[in-house]
Amino acid sequence: MYTFITVLIIIAAILLTLLVLVQNSKGGGLAAGFASGNQVMGAPKTADFLEKATWTLIAIIVVLSIVTVGITKGRAEKSADQPSVQTESVLPAAQEAPAATTDLPVE
Repeated sequence: MYTFITVLIIIAAILLTLLVLVQNSKGGGLAAGFASGNQVMGAPKTADFLEKATWTLIAIIVVLSIVTVGITKGRAEKSADQPSVQTESVLPAAQEAPAATTDLPVE
C-alpha cells in the first residue's frame, strides 16, 4: 500500500510539473492557442481549467502525503507492539586484558 501511494504521489508530481510548464505567467502558454473569442473553450476558460487542475493536483499530493505518513506511523507502532526476539550476543563478554607494558629504556 505504501508503494502504491508513493507511485501515485510521483505521478501527480510529474503531472503538476507538466501543468506548470504549460502555463505562462504573461497570459500565453496553452491559452494563447485559443485566442479567438467565439470558441467554446477560449483563453479565459483554458486558464481557469489549468489553474483548477493545478490546485487539484496540489491537494492530491498533500492528502496522499498525509496518508503515507499515517501508514508509516501505523507500521512503526505495529512493529513496536510486537515482542522482539532477544538474542544473546555472539561475541563473548569483554575480558579484562592486562595493561600493556613496554620495556623502554629509561634515560
